[in-house]
Amino acid sequence: MNVSDLARRLRITPHEMLQKLPELGFDLGARAIKVDDLVGEKIARKWIENERRERLRDSLLASAGRPTGPGGVAEELKAVTLPSVMTVRDFAGHLNLPVTKVIQQLMRAGILAAQNERLDFETTAIIAEELGFKASREVEDTSKEAEIVDDRVKRILESDKPEDCVARPPIVVVMGHVDHGKTKTLDAIRKTNVMAGEAGGITQHIGAYQAEKKGRKLTFIDTPGHEAFTVMRSRGARVADIAILVVAADDGVQPQTKEAINIIQAAHLPFIVALNKMDKDDADPERVLAQLGENGVTTEAWGGTVPIAKIAAKTGMGIDDLLDMILLVADMNADRIVANPTRHAAGTVIEAHVDKGEGPVATVLVQAGTLKRNDYLGIEGAAYGRVRAMRDWTGVMLDEAPPGTPVKILGFKVAPAVGDIMEVPEDPKTLEVKKLKSAREVAQQLSATRIAPTEEEKKETGKKVLNVVLKCDVLGSLEALLGMFEKIQHDDVGVEVIQKGLGNVNESDILRAENAQPSVVYGFNVVPTPQAAALARDKNVDIKQFKIIYGLFDDVIERLNILVPPEVIVTPLGNFEVVAVFRTESGRMVVGGKSLDGKLVAGESARIWRGEEPVGEGIIESLQSGKQTVNEVHGGQECGLAFKGKVKIQPGDRIEVYHREVKERHIDLPR
Repeated sequence: MNVSDLARRLRITPHEMLQKLPELGFDLGARAIKVDDLVGEKIARKWIENERRERLRDSLLASAGRPTGPGGVAEELKAVTLPSVMTVRDFAGHLNLPVTKVIQQLMRAGILAAQNERLDFETTAIIAEELGFKASREVEDTSKEAEIVDDRVKRILESDKPEDCVARPPIVVVMGHVDHGKTKTLDAIRKTNVMAGEAGGITQHIGAYQAEKKGRKLTFIDTPGHEAFTVMRSRGARVADIAILVVAADDGVQPQTKEAINIIQAAHLPFIVALNKMDKDDADPERVLAQLGENGVTTEAWGGTVPIAKIAAKTGMGIDDLLDMILLVADMNADRIVANPTRHAAGTVIEAHVDKGEGPVATVLVQAGTLKRNDYLGIEGAAYGRVRAMRDWTGVMLDEAPPGTPVKILGFKVAPAVGDIMEVPEDPKTLEVKKLKSAREVAQQLSATRIAPTEEEKKETGKKVLNVVLKCDVLGSLEALLGMFEKIQHDDVGVEVIQKGLGNVNESDILRAENAQPSVVYGFNVVPTPQAAALARDKNVDIKQFKIIYGLFDDVIERLNILVPPEVIVTPLGNFEVVAVFRTESGRMVVGGKSLDGKLVAGESARIWRGEEPVGEGIIESLQSGKQTVNEVHGGQECGLAFKGKVKIQPGDRIEVYHREVKERHIDLPR
C-alpha cells in the first residue's frame, strides 16, 4: 500500500507518521512512498494500541491533576527501578503511593488485583508511567531467592557446634533434559519402578527417595526435566549436596541441559555427568563431551575436574560405578555433609497438596535435627500444626526421621508452599497463632486475575486471545503451567488465564469460561464435578483433562494455531491507465488503455485508483492484445482488459495489479 493511504487511514499526515514510526519500532525512512501490506497492518495495529495507551495515560494524569507535555507524556517523570515480578503492595511501596490508589489505576487498565497478588514488569511499567514514574527493570540475580532460603538453612546448620555434628546421607539431585533418562536412572539405582507411577513416563512433581550402597544411605531428588518446571528444578538444587547431570549420549546437550548446568553452577554444587543411553547404536559420547565443554563443563576425560560415568539406565550398565562416584564425591565434601541429629528438626518442603483422605500433606526433606512424631511444625514463625504421622518414601510409617531423610508428613493445618523452611520450635508457645493461607489462597496469589478482553479491546489491538480457566492438583503444577503460558509471546495470538486454582473443576469455572469466548477449561490431574460437567454440556463449554504436561501444551498450540490469522503476502505486478470504457455490465467492465510498467497478468487481483484515492478492488478476468486473448501484457503495450468488481471504472483511472498470496501460519510453543 502507499504511505499516503496508510497515513490517511490513521488520520495523520504522511510526514508526521514517518517521523513517529521509529518510536514504535518501524523505520521506513523519511521519503518512503510504499509499504508492504503486511507491515502496514502491523503499523496500524501498533499505532492504534499506542493511541489508546496515550489516551488512557492522559485521562489518568488529568484525574491526578498533573500536567502533561507534548503527545500526552507527563513532564518530569520520576525514575524508579522495579523487579520482574512483585506484589501490588510492594509496587505501591516502590512508588511511595497508597495501595488503594495503585489498585484503582490497575482497575482502570482492566486488571483486578488484590494487594498481595503479583504483577509482571510489563504491567507495572505501564501503570507506573501513568502515575508519573519512568520504570526500568531491576537487574536481578536469578539465584537471589535460592540464596535467601540457603542463608536460612545455613544459619540453622552453622548454629550447631562441629563436635555435635555427625555424617548424614548426602542429598543428590538428578537433573537434565526431558526424556534423557533421569527417572530411569533412579529406577536402576533403587531397583524399583517409580517411573510407572508417572503419567506418560514424565515426572510431574519433585520426588525424594532413598537408596543404599556399601551400607551408606543416599537421598535422591528427582526433578522434572520439562522447561515449564524451571522453578521446581531450582528448588531441587537448593537443598542438594551433589548433583547428577544426566545427558543422553545419542541426543547430546539440549536446552534444559544448559539450564540445569546454570542452576548447578549458580548453587555451587559438586556434580557428576552421567552419560546415559550408552547401549544405543547412535551413542556418540565424544560429541556430547565436546558440547559440554562448549557450555563450560570440562569433564575429567577432557582434562577437567568434573567426573563422568557412562551408563545405560535401561540395562543397569554402569550404575554401580555411578554410585561409587557419588560416594567418592560425598567423601571429598564430607565436611559439608554433616548435621546435628540431637537438635530440633528443620527442613525444606519439597511438595505439598491436599489429599482427599489425609488432608493437607507435605513432603519435607529433613536437613538438620531429628523430626519426631507429635513435634510442632512452624513455618516463618507461624504455627502450621503437629506431626500426626510420617511415612518414608516407600510408605512405611516412621516414629522419627534423622537428617537427610525425606518424609511425607500428615498433620498440617493447611498445605505449606513448596520451598518453605519447616522448623520445629524450641518452645511451641513462641509460634504465632494466625490465620494461615490455604493452598487455594496461595494459588490465587501466583498472578493477578486479568479481566477478559472486551470486543472493543480485541478490535483495537487486533490480537486474538485464548481465554483459559486452569485448575490443578498441586501448587507446583499450577505455578509451572502459569510460567509456561507466560512464555507464549506472539504478535497476533496469546493466552489469557482468566481464572485459576487448585481442586476439581466446578460450576464457577464453567460460567467464567462461558462469558469469555473463545475459551477452554483445563483440568490438570483433576476432574470436573458432575454438576460442572452437566453445566458445561448445557453451555457448550469445552473441558479438557490432562495428566501429561505435553498433552496440555499440544492442545494449547493446536487452539492457538486455529486463531492465528494467515499471512497475506502482496507482490505488486504492474499498473494500467484506463483510456476508454468499452462495455459495462453488472459486476463486470471491459476497458482499454495502456500498461504503464511491470506487467498485467490475467486472474490476478487489482485495485482501482482515482487520483490519490483508492475506490475499489476486483480481479482481472482476461486480457486482450490486438485481437488475441493473452495471459500477460508488459509495460508500454496497449491492451484491453475485463475487470470483475463492483466499482465503476472511469477514463483516467489507474488500475494497480498485484499478486495476493495467503499462507497459513503456525506458532511453536517453547519447550
